[in-house]
Amino acid sequence: MVRVPHGHADGAASEPDPPKRLAAGRDRRGVPGGGGVWMNTLQQWAYQWGIPEVAMADLQQRLTTPMKVATAGTSEAAVQAQVRLDAAKVGMLTWRNNVGVLMDQRGVPVRFGLANDSAAVNKRVKSADLVGIKPVTVTAEMVGTVIGQFWSRECKHAGWKYHGNEHEQAQLRWAQIIQAHGGDAGFAS
Repeated sequence: MVRVPHGHADGAASEPDPPKRLAAGRDRRGVPGGGGVWMNTLQQWAYQWGIPEVAMADLQQRLTTPMKVATAGTSEAAVQAQVRLDAAKVGMLTWRNNVGVLMDQRGVPVRFGLANDSAAVNKRVKSADLVGIKPVTVTAEMVGTVIGQFWSRECKHAGWKYHGNEHEQAQLRWAQIIQAHGGDAGFAS
């Protein structure tokens, strides 16, 4: 369980009692709860730093609105190929991230792909179709230094819209985790 530290007047942090779930997805303090007893980490962070709900809604909208790379009727495979071509044009390295489980010759399951440590993890978080490294020039005190920013895209057929089903929510969680840690992640169609 993750708890958000709340400060005292003297600057010391304490952990509050676990929030109790109320109607409309809010805990007893009126904080967004996101469908469970505990808020997800991004919601906790937003609450801790006073980020308005409207800003968080805008972030979710941006994460779930795919970047347009193809015309309607284009397959997911074609969208993925175009995303990889576009990424290469700006110096990015990309790889296909296949996720699944297969039995080895002894009948032992072997899991592969990112965020697929167990069936339970994979049900909650689904890593994207493509992962890569995006070159980023750092500013201020590190001017001119190039770092590799983790990059990820979940590719969908052209014209796809986010509906929020269980599978899409797990894919969105992946994007939120990457974004919360300074990466660049989202959907593409």
